[in-house]
Amino acid sequence: MPRIQSDKQSLHIVLFEPEIPPNTGNIARLCACASVSLHLVHPLGFDLSDKQLRRAGLDYWAWLEVKEYPSWRSLKEGLDTKGQWFALSTKAHTSIWDASFQTGDVLVFGPESRGLPAHILEHLSSIKIPMRDDAPVRSLNLSSACSIVTYEALRQINSPIKS
Repeated sequence: MPRIQSDKQSLHIVLFEPEIPPNTGNIARLCACASVSLHLVHPLGFDLSDKQLRRAGLDYWAWLEVKEYPSWRSLKEGLDTKGQWFALSTKAHTSIWDASFQTGDVLVFGPESRGLPAHILEHLSSIKIPMRDDAPVRSLNLSSACSIVTYEALRQINSPIKS
């Protein structure tokens, strides 16, 4: 698998074992609009030809750099970046508002039903999106969370996206 050079991408989004096709389609659309590369780590909970996945991504697939990896290890070996790797987790203590994002950073999101496994969390800096703590809410939808963190990171690194 060819190595992706981080100097060509302002940001990398990794979906580790995503399960829900429309979420991945929405994130693909986000990546196309924001000029961010998308990395999918297998196994996926769906086929990439899934109708819901394609519908959510609209006709933006041609504007998207998406790479697939058979495992976490192959992703770590195949994604050549000098950027920081951030794990998104509701259990993190550091807020995205306190993180310092830079060009080439990697944002790693886990599967919708269980989040990132311990073997990944223990090797990455974990950050979270602040949420209320006075109600029994667990997490945001994956595509919503991905959008929030992506645009905060792009804002910090002064992405050249035109408004």
